[in-house]
Amino acid sequence: MYRPNFCAECGAHIERTRWRLWTSRRFCPVCEKRFRKTIFVWLTLTTFALLGAGFLFGRAGRPAAPPLIVERGKFAAMPVASNNHSPQASSNSANDNSASTSEPRPTPFVSNVTSGETPTDPNETVSLCGARTQKGTPCQRRVRGTGRCWQHRGKPAMLPPSKLIVPA
Repeated sequence: MYRPNFCAECGAHIERTRWRLWTSRRFCPVCEKRFRKTIFVWLTLTTFALLGAGFLFGRAGRPAAPPLIVERGKFAAMPVASNNHSPQASSNSANDNSASTSEPRPTPFVSNVTSGETPTDPNETVSLCGARTQKGTPCQRRVRGTGRCWQHRGKPAMLPPSKLIVPA
């Protein structure tokens, strides 16, 4: 490492007991304090410039995103129930609500399914699988009707059928 004998700014004799990696090589301790701010600013600007250049090169080198592909399942052609906001429909619904306030009206069935599933009819019975698992407890998967889930097909239930039916 280079160890100068005189300061590059004022010419004073430099005597350091220890030369460290972060000590100034060109200036005496008095001049070093004067130039510390400019050195810090240059180091900060250089660091941000290198980080910005690396970020830009990384973004430029990244491959383009694949195109978005929208797949529609077999229920894509089903009409979606819409709310009519016409004045005539709202007056009819107000009359209907006043006439039958004691009975709750059922909501129309709207499918919200993915391509491989079929919608569940609200009136269909849903029950638990109930077959014995490795843990020794009844399986808690919900199934249509009173059958078993895909994993326990052909196995008997641990509980009676009356306890397996899920209340609607």
